[in-house]
Amino acid sequence: MRNCAILRRRLHSSVPNLLPLRAQIPIRSPALARHYSTRQPREASSFWSVTFALVAVTGGAWIHSIYSNPNSKQQLPAPSRIPPQEPFLGVIDTLQTMTAEPAPGTIGTLTPEQEAKLQEFWVLTLKVFGVKLEALEAEANGKASHEAQSPPKEKKLPSKRSKWGFFGRADDEDDAKSVSSVNGISSNLAHINITDGDDKYGQSKEFQQALEQMEPEEIRTAYWNMVKQDHPDSLLLRFLRARKWDVKKALIMMISTMRWRLQDVHVDDDIMANGEALAVKQSKSSDAAEKKKGEEFLHQIRLGKSFLHGVDRFGRPICLVRVRLHKAGDQEPEVLERFTVYTIETARLLLAPPVETATIVFDMTGFSLANMDYTPVKFMIKCFEANYPESLGSVLIHKAPWLFSSIWSVIKGWLDPVVAAKIHFTKNREDLEAFIPKSQIIKELEGDENWEYEYTEVKEGENKLMEDTETRDKLLAERQILAKEIQDITIEWVRASFKKETEAASAAKEKRDGLIEDLRKQYWVLDPYIRARSLYDRLNIVKGEGKIEFYPSAENEAKTA
Repeated sequence: MRNCAILRRRLHSSVPNLLPLRAQIPIRSPALARHYSTRQPREASSFWSVTFALVAVTGGAWIHSIYSNPNSKQQLPAPSRIPPQEPFLGVIDTLQTMTAEPAPGTIGTLTPEQEAKLQEFWVLTLKVFGVKLEALEAEANGKASHEAQSPPKEKKLPSKRSKWGFFGRADDEDDAKSVSSVNGISSNLAHINITDGDDKYGQSKEFQQALEQMEPEEIRTAYWNMVKQDHPDSLLLRFLRARKWDVKKALIMMISTMRWRLQDVHVDDDIMANGEALAVKQSKSSDAAEKKKGEEFLHQIRLGKSFLHGVDRFGRPICLVRVRLHKAGDQEPEVLERFTVYTIETARLLLAPPVETATIVFDMTGFSLANMDYTPVKFMIKCFEANYPESLGSVLIHKAPWLFSSIWSVIKGWLDPVVAAKIHFTKNREDLEAFIPKSQIIKELEGDENWEYEYTEVKEGENKLMEDTETRDKLLAERQILAKEIQDITIEWVRASFKKETEAASAAKEKRDGLIEDLRKQYWVLDPYIRARSLYDRLNIVKGEGKIEFYPSAENEAKTA
């Protein structure tokens, strides 16, 4: 009873401070002077008081059973699926595919049905981009007309292959009627929506807004900007897998993401273009609001509240979040959201194909209610579920105290079941070793790697190449040409596949693969002209030319110091 009374007093004193008042602080790009968006208001802290009161009494037993019962088991990676570590150590060329086994539904593992879905997705995407597809449509219409004039045949159930259509028809429509009645999909795009209630983040509305408010060229540019060094098919496949291969839902999700990147958070023209250097500049500003934003951003990264270091057993980059270092009042929500997007985008640069996901370790050592802040948790969930789909490999919640059980009961209710299934609770180093080799677990987590986080400050002149706008514009123009060539050959690949011209489809695919490799290589030439250098460039982890080294030697680090 005495412990319960102490808990009640702690809850009463701590909960009101968990959710400070929302503030609207614009984050502007020096070049474009655009506002960084604000988010939904936080819920009243009284709600969380009631929530904790209801679940704290029973919730402790759940965490207690995990940590006190030596026989409790969790689903850990099967040893047979754990690849050897050698491919992930040393310098890695991300332009070359490593020997690791690719995941199902990714490049190199697609079934014929999945490839057909990918092609269908490309056609709809190109339509949104404003690409004219008259020839492809004419051939489809001609085939439909021929089939419509043929003698009626016994109606059969549609095969998986025949159910996919390039023209956005409903699944229960007749093939000939669907294709012959469509003069172009532009009129149909506006009517694509989610009608089964599977729209957690209201992306149907955002999709419609994107079509109404954005020019096709804007959406196209946002897409190719997001591709960066990635394979363009990989990006589309993320959305397809996230939406269980429903092409219309995947299209809504992807276009909504492009709108979010371009209009809401300005990922490429602000966050990544300005990087840490902008925060340093802001921190020295005479304007109090600007100074505060810069100082708060730098506080996150200097403190090491979260950082990227090393890889797990599957070659997935690791992001370590030290939850004990977070205090809600230390920064405005918008600053923390900016830092979150910056970290996610930086982690994308560390993906070495066929690895497409990352691992997040939430170190709960020393956690208390003062560290709990639901607003950034909701933002992170939305990021990974709505805007960075299929980006999480594993989430490890390490050494969670029993008090966290009540918080987890709330958070778990917000998660998509697919995301929730990737979350594991680890209580000691041995549990971590199921995911990360002992030699690659830092000493802070009781591992053998003798490494500590230390921030390296922005260097004078490190972004000098970004001032060379002439070269930048030339490289951007080259990239646009490559993107257009990929779009054109994609149409030919789809056309030949649609007509079952096997040799033509293979030739188009081979040419397309070569152009995509050229695009990926070209990104790393362009990169220093459009992206501000990060901590990971200074640490020589991102080495340029598509090469990364997760564990750079002390000798190499000294050369870049």
